[in-house]
Amino acid sequence: MSTNLSSEPDSLNSAFSALSDPTRRAMLIRLAQGEASVNELAAPFKMSLPAISKHIKVLEKAGLLTKTINAQQRLCKIDVAHLELLSDWISRETTINIAIKAIKTTAISKKNPQKRSVAQKIPQANIQPKIIPNDNHESNDQNDLQQQIGFDF
Repeated sequence: MSTNLSSEPDSLNSAFSALSDPTRRAMLIRLAQGEASVNELAAPFKMSLPAISKHIKVLEKAGLLTKTINAQQRLCKIDVAHLELLSDWISRETTINIAIKAIKTTAISKKNPQKRSVAQKIPQANIQPKIIPNDNHESNDQNDLQQQIGFDF
């Protein structure tokens, strides 16, 4: 499979489809820490090994991970290059969409100078940090930090 995502809609579709499942996303998060065996990937989930294998096959088919067989052990590793291409595609599309919205907003405001955008009509709120009384006799440093950020932790 080619690794050029921008020219292969099927590759994008399979990658996004694979990422739509929370189990597969969790597997990729685990693999971001380093390679793992199928059994290690299966450990946190309450599902059978055949079900785990199906998830791995979907990720493998989408090009998001590679699986190698080393004696009796099947090791999975994240395909960083393919994920970077996917990330680049998302960044590029997001940038394009932001630019299109900015162009449309500019064009609308030039056509109708009397009409302002919703963002221009909303008054700015005067937000003050919430000061929390020190009921627990916490240290002054922690109390100062609470006052600066405006919430208790």
